Amino acid sequence: MSDISIIGAGSWGTALSVVLHKNGHKITIWSALAPEIEMLKEKHEQAEKLPGVILPDDIMFTTDLKEAIEGKDMLVLAVPSPFTRSTAKAMSPFVAEGQLIVSVAKGIEENTLMTLSEIIMEEIPQCEVAVLCGPSHAEEVGKEIPTSLVAGAKKRATAELVQNTFMSEVLRVYTSPDVLGMEIGASLKNVIALAAGMADGLGYGDNTKAALITRGISEMGRLALAMGAKYETLSGLTGMGDLIVTCASKHSRNRRAGYLMGQGYTMQQAMDEVKMVVEGVYSAKAAIALAKKYHVDMPIIEQVNEVLFENKPAKDAVKELMLRDKKVEHDDLEWQ
Repeated sequence: MSDISIIGAGSWGTALSVVLHKNGHKITIWSALAPEIEMLKEKHEQAEKLPGVILPDDIMFTTDLKEAIEGKDMLVLAVPSPFTRSTAKAMSPFVAEGQLIVSVAKGIEENTLMTLSEIIMEEIPQCEVAVLCGPSHAEEVGKEIPTSLVAGAKKRATAELVQNTFMSEVLRVYTSPDVLGMEIGASLKNVIALAAGMADGLGYGDNTKAALITRGISEMGRLALAMGAKYETLSGLTGMGDLIVTCASKHSRNRRAGYLMGQGYTMQQAMDEVKMVVEGVYSAKAAIALAKKYHVDMPIIEQVNEVLFENKPAKDAVKELMLRDKKVEHDDLEWQ
């Protein structure tokens, strides 16, 4: 049995706490928000963000970061990506040399273009970092619906430790050394999901969504390769798998926000309606900045940025994508 703290009491952290507790681990959940912790203590349910998933009575809840960190075998960092740096900075004084932090959020920091694991290492250089991601909605994991994820780390032993800790009869965990590829896929799929939601909001069909998913993974793969990641990672669970579930699911907050924008909402109105952090909005500017830095053509992500930040109608963005210059599908295939 391991002593594990979940840093962040949103839907994903809460869902993972259920899995880890059932695996026999001692669990503490931390939140900076006192009303959130009081709600969890009183109801043993994240009633606002994960209703219907009842937490075991012996899970502990705290707003004391030192208490949540010191002496723990593993820390699961589950705050939304815009708060990763500030939370990691606050954690740093209490993190021991070599203490393992598993990053489970998804995003790229806009001003630095750093992945979340890079941010954690910069703010907490004494820690060991792993990432855990894949096609996984909290609503389904919390209800123990079979799900597959990938544990990534530079060291095989670290990835296997995360794999062994989380794996269960309802959560299958693979391992990978390509942390960069995993984080690029996990972040950019949220931006493509905004586009898929916009298409749904405009009343377009399955053909349109299939095109967005397929060409979206192509864009993600081009950037990942340019940055030094492996294309195999983008064709697996943390790339294609995560992209499919985020573009298609009723649980996806990114798809939901895009859907509202397709119906005419502004970006801010859509985020207010969703009432949760829409991480694709925060990753979109970083994605287009990375595309420019690495000289990669990413037309879908470029159009999403114009809809989000330049008030471009979603319908015009789709038309522009359809009327781009003629191209072959794969440049490296040879003609007779």
